[in-house]
Amino acid sequence: MLYLKEINEEDIEKEFLFVRDMPVDENGLTNQWNAISREDFKHKALPQMIAFAKGEHLPEGFVPETFLFLWKDDEIIGQFRIRHYLCDSLRSGGGHIGYFIKKEYRAQGYGTQGLRLTLKIARTLIPEDEIYLRVYKDNPASLKVMLHNGGYIKYEDEKHYYVRIKK
Repeated sequence: MLYLKEINEEDIEKEFLFVRDMPVDENGLTNQWNAISREDFKHKALPQMIAFAKGEHLPEGFVPETFLFLWKDDEIIGQFRIRHYLCDSLRSGGGHIGYFIKKEYRAQGYGTQGLRLTLKIARTLIPEDEIYLRVYKDNPASLKVMLHNGGYIKYEDEKHYYVRIKK
C-alpha cells in the first residue's frame, strides 16, 4: 500500500535513516541533514521540521513547509515537501512542492503517485490559484511526473522548466 504521512515522532527511526541517507542536493531538492547523527536528528532536525510546518522558528525569508514521507507498506521510499505559500524567491524559483524518490524506486510510477497524493494535501494549504513547481531540464523523468499530474510548462529558462498545476 502506498501512502503519505507527515513527519512525526512515532516514526523517528525510519525517518532518521531516510533523511540521513538522502543526498545533500538531488536535482535541486536540498537536504541539510545528510549524514546527521541519530541524536542530532532527534533533538534538532525532527523538531525543526515539525515546527516549520506550523510556521514556527522559521529563518528569515522562509515560509511554512510541511514534510511528508511516501511510504510503501512499512518502508519510506520518498519525501515530498509543500511550501504553504510563495514569497518572491519561491514564485520565481523552487515553487510550492519539492520531492525525492529513492533511486531503487525510480521509474516505477512512485513519483507520479506520490505527487498525486501530495497535490491533494497541497490544494488544502496553498492559497494561490496554481501550484508552482520547477524542474531542471536535464531531469525529464521529473518533468513527466509533473505533466502526468496535470502540469503544464508555463515558461523556461536555460536550466529549468517552470511548471504550473491548476488547483
